[in-house]
Amino acid sequence: MAERKTVTLLVTGMTCGHCVMATRKSLASVPGVSEVAVTLDPPRAVVTYDPAKTGVDRLEAAVREAGYAAFAAPAAGA
Repeated sequence: MAERKTVTLLVTGMTCGHCVMATRKSLASVPGVSEVAVTLDPPRAVVTYDPAKTGVDRLEAAVREAGYAAFAAPAAGA
């Protein structure tokens, strides 16, 4: 079974449901992504992915491709 990681991306620029859908669709299209949950309040995306197929940089790029900015939230305890 492939290793899975989960990251929370803080997203800026989303203002409506369409923004949430566009961000979710862009993230879901990244190879290795298995789960995506995007919320407007707070504006974030929680993504589960296979680190052998993709990484946080590529996930952040997918959000940028959707028209928004994102950065990984600091890990708990960091």
